[in-house]
Amino acid sequence: MSGDDVVSVLVVDDQGLIRESIASLLGIQPGITVVGTAADGREAVEKAVELEPDVVLMDVRMPGMDGVRAVAELRHRAPACRAVMLTTFDDEEYVVQALHAGATGYLLKDLPARELAAAVRLAHAGVVQFDPAAAARLAAALTRPSAAGGPAAGGPAARPPARGPEFSGPPPAGPEFSGPPPAGLAPAGSGPAGPSSAGAGSAGPGSAAADGGTDLALTAREVEVLRLVARGSTNREIAGHLYLSEGTVKNHISRILGRLGLRDRTQAAIYARDRGLL
Repeated sequence: MSGDDVVSVLVVDDQGLIRESIASLLGIQPGITVVGTAADGREAVEKAVELEPDVVLMDVRMPGMDGVRAVAELRHRAPACRAVMLTTFDDEEYVVQALHAGATGYLLKDLPARELAAAVRLAHAGVVQFDPAAAARLAAALTRPSAAGGPAAGGPAARPPARGPEFSGPPPAGPEFSGPPPAGLAPAGSGPAGPSSAGAGSAGPGSAAADGGTDLALTAREVEVLRLVARGSTNREIAGHLYLSEGTVKNHISRILGRLGLRDRTQAAIYARDRGLL
C-alpha cells in the first residue's frame, strides 16, 4: 500500500485510557496511521494545524474547549481535515450541534476496531456517517412537532449544515459512495436540513427552560430522563423509550444528580415530584 493510500488520524479524548486505546487499535489497522493525540479541543486544533491529519476523531464533552467548538474552529484553521465525532452521547442535541459545527460523521465509541477503521476511510472519502442510535434520535427530533405545529423549535430544520455533502437528497455518484457502509453504521443519504446553533448549556430550545417552563439547570433531554426516573423506569426502559443506549442513560443520570446535588434516584424522584415534573 502506497503512502498516498494511508489515512492519517488525530485522536481527541480527555480520558487518557480511552484516547490511547483508540489510537492503539487504529494504529494496527491497515491503511491508517495515527499521527497524534490530544486531550481537549484547544490542543486538538493546534495539533491539527501542525500535523495536518486527514481525519480527526473528536470526543464531544471535554473540559475547556469541547468537541463541538473545536470542530467549528477546525473549519477555519484546518479546513482540509474531516472531523468525525466519536462519543458515548447519542441524543439529538449533541448530533445537531456537531453537524452545525461542521462534523462529517457522528459515531459511538462501542464500534469494533475494524468498523471504526472502515468509518475513518469513508470519512476521508467524504462519506457522512451516523451511528444508527444517533440517527434515530435525530429522526425523532425532526418529526417532533413544536408548539407552532412545525418542526421542533430550534431543531434541525433551522439551517443547513455548515460543511460537507448536502443532506437533502441522494449522495452524488462516484466511487466514494458506490459501496455499502460498514456494518453498524448509517450513512446520511437524506437527513436534516440543518441544526440549531444553540449550545448545550444555553437557555434555548435544548435547555430545560424551554421544556415545560422549568427553571432546572438541565437540558431538555435530561428533564425527559428525570421524569422517567421519577416514574420508576429502569435504565433499560428509559433507553428503549428515548432511543438511547443504556450507557448514555447512565451518563445523563449521573449529570442530573451532580447538577442538582442529589445522591440517588429516590432523591431525584422526590425532586421531580416536588417541582411538578410528573
